[in-house]
Amino acid sequence: MNSNNKPSMHILPKLIAALLASAAVQTAFAKIPDPVDQPYLGTIELKVDATNVDQKIFQVHEHIPVKGGKLTLLYPQWLPGTHSPTGPLAQLAGLELHANGKRLEWKRDTVDVFAFHVEVPADAKFVDADFQFVSPIETSQGRITATTEIVGVQWNTVLLYPAGYYGRDVIFKPSVVLPRDWKFGTALELSEQSGTESHFKPVNLDELIDSPMFAGKYYKRIDLDPGAKVPVFLNVVADRAENLETKPEQIELHRALVQQAYKLYGSHHYDHYDFLLAMSDEFSGIGLEHHQSSENGVKPGYFTDWEKSYVSRGLLPHEFTHSWDGKFRRPADLWTPNYNVPMQDSLLWVYEGQTQYWGTVLSSRSGLMTLAQVRDSIAATAAVYDTRIGRSWRAMQDTTNDPIINRRRPLGWMSWQRSEDYYSEGELIWLDADTKIRELSGDKRSLNDFARSFFGVEDGRHVPLTYTFEDVVKALNAVQPYDWATFLRTRLDGHGPGAPLDGLTRAGWKLVYTDQPTDYFKSSEEFRKVNDFSYSLGFTVDKENKLTSVAWDGVAFKAGLTEGATLLAVDGRAYKPELLKAAIKEAKSGKQSIELILKKDDRYRTVHLDYHEGLKYPRLERIEGTPDRLQAILEPMK
Repeated sequence: MNSNNKPSMHILPKLIAALLASAAVQTAFAKIPDPVDQPYLGTIELKVDATNVDQKIFQVHEHIPVKGGKLTLLYPQWLPGTHSPTGPLAQLAGLELHANGKRLEWKRDTVDVFAFHVEVPADAKFVDADFQFVSPIETSQGRITATTEIVGVQWNTVLLYPAGYYGRDVIFKPSVVLPRDWKFGTALELSEQSGTESHFKPVNLDELIDSPMFAGKYYKRIDLDPGAKVPVFLNVVADRAENLETKPEQIELHRALVQQAYKLYGSHHYDHYDFLLAMSDEFSGIGLEHHQSSENGVKPGYFTDWEKSYVSRGLLPHEFTHSWDGKFRRPADLWTPNYNVPMQDSLLWVYEGQTQYWGTVLSSRSGLMTLAQVRDSIAATAAVYDTRIGRSWRAMQDTTNDPIINRRRPLGWMSWQRSEDYYSEGELIWLDADTKIRELSGDKRSLNDFARSFFGVEDGRHVPLTYTFEDVVKALNAVQPYDWATFLRTRLDGHGPGAPLDGLTRAGWKLVYTDQPTDYFKSSEEFRKVNDFSYSLGFTVDKENKLTSVAWDGVAFKAGLTEGATLLAVDGRAYKPELLKAAIKEAKSGKQSIELILKKDDRYRTVHLDYHEGLKYPRLERIEGTPDRLQAILEPMK
């Protein structure tokens, strides 16, 4: 090397040759075949061994038909239901490929790291792939999908598939090995069982990924539509056998859910439907839709502590609705040919927002929640979004990008940053639309008519039917002529002030705040394990006395408080929720501030909150002299 750090002339040709060789290797592996709608070479055999529940390790073997030459295998990246590129690639480990009994070296694509390139020998007919899905051991690593009593098999986590094809054109023959005497629920159809191994009928990749499994040591299957040609089952797994105990009246309410959904949509788009319900403190909670099933995770007392579990009973109605809204009728920019083509989320305010609306409505119509409970849940939702100050800079439409932007990671300033508000603010928009249709039609038509005409078409069809914004507007106009494009865009793109609450007003109700929480609000606090002072001091406190949220520009925010601080004392006394509530009440009738002592990291602070408006909890109040359209919406369909 010369003193000026430039390569000497005699080694320059070698350096150039090495760089060119390196570039040639990169070029050889750079091209990932674009998906083409053509049949794959043959059926891929997939075997998953899920017996190592102690270490939470899934062993995977694939037998893949191939032809000689370049092969690219993909690990699913863009996942339906999460609307984001969240395939858990970091949990794939130990990948080895073989053909003709010899090991093949694979090379990961350095641009698209979900792709693995390999050169297949000319005479090879199959490639065997072996790897592990090392599922999370702690929640800090991700969802817990395996415990000593419960396993959840999401097929997208335990397979590789060939690039260059639509998902519907790649056929898999799946099988799974479970611990001895375990039982399972899945939308896959069983072909044979041999000991602890279950083999399923061949399905294409789309159907496979859309048909997860819940398996467990303690399992119960409940028929939710006895005698029906199209069966619906509730498959329940639990931490303990006693959690499986149910009462006949509880089952009848779940059966009513199925019937009320049929009355709403007038169709179904599955050959059979399986609710997968995990009741556990260890297996992570989930709510994920599929065409012929859904993954649902709740607390162990869902049935056995029935009077207190109603806060979580909107989950099954929501996920069931997705079979129509999201899986069958699907936004055009969310449909992709396979799982490594980017999705776009612009219409999630229909996909998730209207599903949230119908989930709430069906909770009431089925009786899973009482009319009063549902009304109070709507009040809680309205309050959250009416005070969502972040709308001043960020329109609700933009939050449809959040699954891609943030991927559901925690946020420090939720009220300012916003996160996936298309769910529940979307629910308020669809309440607005429902009551507007009712008002304009003299209560002769409603969003029920939209649901039947938009989601209920082509009874029995499985293949997704896509739609655009213009299709939504056209369908609304077919139900009730109006300027629906402006109606929707104003609410999606506007900045308030406040949430779209016109629907509540037309429904005959208004949002108010009182010094007493509703039963629903108290149950929600217990469910979230917090004491909620959001509408007074502007923060919530968890069971460890830590602030879990601070409202941007609220009372606590202006005093400089942040999430994560520990609340130690109120007016010189050790913090207790009752003590803080008493201090807020006392300050309402006086001029004294509320003194708080807090600890954040290794620093202590004393702050004085100059607040005198008392405790505030949301509820709905009737507007006298107006029709109660909300009750009409929430009553069971005949």
